[in-house]
Amino acid sequence: MDESQSRIPVRIILPGVGEASGEFIRFSAPLTYRVLISKMPLDGRLHPQPGGYSFIVGIRRGMEKAVNSVKAGEIAYWPMQDAVVIYTRDTKTYSPVNTFGRVTENLELFSGLRSGAKIRIELA
Repeated sequence: MDESQSRIPVRIILPGVGEASGEFIRFSAPLTYRVLISKMPLDGRLHPQPGGYSFIVGIRRGMEKAVNSVKAGEIAYWPMQDAVVIYTRDTKTYSPVNTFGRVTENLELFSGLRSGAKIRIELA
């Protein structure tokens, strides 16, 4: 797998719920993107956040092209919580986030998930 690719397709697996498709986009936050790609697959337990769901990834990155407003379907790294967040609606974020991807299919699978639901993001 070539980390220099500008877009990498990913599968977002919610065990017992279904599977969504997405992509990681290098241009949005290249350093964050590179670290997350090197840690694939990403596994965690989801926690509801305003506008979406987060899970801890343990990469301890700082802000990179950080934004305070995101669109539904965007995937971001939240430096304050060392977590990946999948946004299910347009949201003003609590603190700046590094966007690095988006859900391209089946975002609706995230509606109504319980705290602690499992997630896995892997290369497609």
